[in-house]
Amino acid sequence: MTLQKNYCLIILDVQMPGMDGFEVGEALAGSNRTKDIPIIFLSAINKEKKYITKGYQSGGVDYITKPFDPDLLILRVKTLLKLYKQQNELRDTRDLLVKEIAIRKDVQENLEEKVVKRTAQLLQKNQELELSNHELQQFSWVVSHDLKEPLRKIGTFVKLLGERCLNEEPNGPFYVQRTILAAERMNSLIEDLLSFSRLSAEPLFETFDLNDVINEVATDLEYAFEQKQGILHVQDNLPQVRGVQSQFRQVFQNLISNALKFVEENVKPEITITADRIDTTDFDAPTSAQGIYHRITISDNGIGFEEQYKEKIFTIFQRLHNKEAYEGTGIGLAITKKIIEKHKGLIISQSTPGEGATFIIILPVTSNND
Repeated sequence: MTLQKNYCLIILDVQMPGMDGFEVGEALAGSNRTKDIPIIFLSAINKEKKYITKGYQSGGVDYITKPFDPDLLILRVKTLLKLYKQQNELRDTRDLLVKEIAIRKDVQENLEEKVVKRTAQLLQKNQELELSNHELQQFSWVVSHDLKEPLRKIGTFVKLLGERCLNEEPNGPFYVQRTILAAERMNSLIEDLLSFSRLSAEPLFETFDLNDVINEVATDLEYAFEQKQGILHVQDNLPQVRGVQSQFRQVFQNLISNALKFVEENVKPEITITADRIDTTDFDAPTSAQGIYHRITISDNGIGFEEQYKEKIFTIFQRLHNKEAYEGTGIGLAITKKIIEKHKGLIISQSTPGEGATFIIILPVTSNND
């Protein structure tokens, strides 16, 4: 039995020609399309209990005998219509939930598959990185041994050549000295490259006093201070910081030695180192006694540089002055920046030509490497 239209409620008379109401109700209840439509049976003759029972068994939700109250019938119809609509809404909601669950299950399965795949990729990359680090360590050893040893021999033989063979050559000592200086510069370059490559290793942090570090650096540079008649002003209560002490020693060695190097002739270098605490990583943030960052400032009265070069000076092999005027390899500030970044910190430079330079370092008070 097929209905041409969709119905929300069906009222059937039990006594009908050809097929009675019970047969129609059974046919409707047996169809997937119409099985949920509520049916009300009406009868003026079949009032006995067996007929009423059969009506419910045939799929009816109510059985009304004639005569009946029209108002009550209308109320029953409205109630059944409301229930039918609610039932359909619940069914639609259920279908949506089933679809949503299926979609989320597919997404979850795809996500898990992607996570497994991505984890495998990361493990592979990690293995490749470990292999790369191992190769870099081997390269560092080769550089340290196979490149430095020939340089040492070159320097030695050039000295012997100058002493034994070039005594009567007017320009001999000059050429020998130039060769030796070139070999020494090459040796310094190799040492700096080794230092830069070693920064890739994961550091072990400890707590140390910055005053101790700077005192050690000042002692190492004592001869340079005497030669230049330099003055170093250091704040008494520099903080204790978390990090690798030897690397911070290298940071201040680079910054202080640059301040001694890049200064006008007949000008006594004057270097000032101070520190305070701030709440943010803003270099101009106001001082805060309970701040979560250290701000360390190193300023000098050297030759300075144009503001446009404040980023370039931290790039490896970048020099603002020729090596004849100011010696160096162009790696020191690149090493300094990399060390600070390995300690989750920041460093910037500020300068005006002829008015010196200022380097500001920001470091977290506590370290994530603990």
